Amino acid sequence: MSADELTGTEIAVLMVLMAEARSVRNPDLATLGPELKKPQRDRLQNRGLIDIGKDGRSMTLELTDKGWKFCSDLMGTEAPKGAAGPSKALFTVMAGLGRWFHRDDIRPAEVFFPRDTPSVISVAPDRAPIVIGPATDVAQHVRDAYASLASEPGAYVRLSRLRPALDGIPRADLDAAIYELQREPGVHLIPEENQKTLTDEDRDAAVVVGNQHNHLLAIHS
Repeated sequence: MSADELTGTEIAVLMVLMAEARSVRNPDLATLGPELKKPQRDRLQNRGLIDIGKDGRSMTLELTDKGWKFCSDLMGTEAPKGAAGPSKALFTVMAGLGRWFHRDDIRPAEVFFPRDTPSVISVAPDRAPIVIGPATDVAQHVRDAYASLASEPGAYVRLSRLRPALDGIPRADLDAAIYELQREPGVHLIPEENQKTLTDEDRDAAVVVGNQHNHLLAIHS
């Protein structure tokens, strides 16, 4: 799917939902970006780019994993044919972000997060803080388990296969180690693009980065 298949309004709404990284009430869209009419909303939903929900009596919209990928792929592409000045400016800004993301191997879900995300994440009172040393050891365990499961360096391994190999590590510590690993060069944590292939085990094993559920891990070195 390319930008030429969507209208400027539809693309702008997807960008708004990416920046908000949460479900947005339909009435609030007009204050954050352009208003989305029902035909356009239906098109985005039918293409699998947004999920429609409910918040009380209000409809809500949120990017799907496919929607996140579409927004990521748009960064660095040309503006659609016939795009007006403001739309061209949006694509110019996105291209600048795309160059940064590509250089530092960053995905949009790592940058955009909900407005109510606390600036300082406190440790729950019933858990001790994660110590740097053990966390580093957990990361090495992840690398070792990945190496034993991957057909070759850089091959994607499902987290639903990786977790059983690391069963003795508390989930919070394992998730923290995987989160830190995916920030390193040569490590990629991505969602399964074909959501229909996901099993309950795949969904349960996912690691959430930003607002995106990730199911596959690849380590090149």
